[in-house]
Amino acid sequence: MSAWNGWYHVTGGTYGTWLRGDPRGWRDKKHRTHVEGDYKHPPPPGKYDGLLEHVRHSMSHPPVKLSPQHRRIAGRAMVERLADLHVELLAFALDAVHFHALARFPNVPARELIGRAKKHAYHELTAVGHEGKLWAKRPRLLPVADRGHQVRVYRYVLDHGDVGAWAWSFKEGVYWRELPG
Repeated sequence: MSAWNGWYHVTGGTYGTWLRGDPRGWRDKKHRTHVEGDYKHPPPPGKYDGLLEHVRHSMSHPPVKLSPQHRRIAGRAMVERLADLHVELLAFALDAVHFHALARFPNVPARELIGRAKKHAYHELTAVGHEGKLWAKRPRLLPVADRGHQVRVYRYVLDHGDVGAWAWSFKEGVYWRELPG
């Protein structure tokens, strides 16, 4: 399915917060392993406990949960970098463990641009004391089907602000940036 007018609902997470074997359901890379269930209909309790334990022990760093202050810093950094990369961003939200964005990308691979934004956020957080890994790999790019879908995604992303996420809308602009001169 192609994206309506190039719009995507982008999702991504922090390191170690949704692992293979998770009781909420999970997907293996390229679906190499068939997994029953998903987050709406999770697999039977205990089915993947062994795998989850193995994955937890193989992690190089503890799972990352962002404080409200770190959400603001990282969220602003990602919005700034995406604006600098000429990504049309309508809405962005970052909570303790994942982010959502409604964006249209120029003729550059979207994952590359999201990666640059994540890298910028990482550097901004290390400047204030964050250590270790920050982001999970491979953000998910879900194509927007039509105008109605775009409006629903926009509201969905901003609704995360009601439950503790740092939320941003294009209406706010990037006023926190220092103006030249």
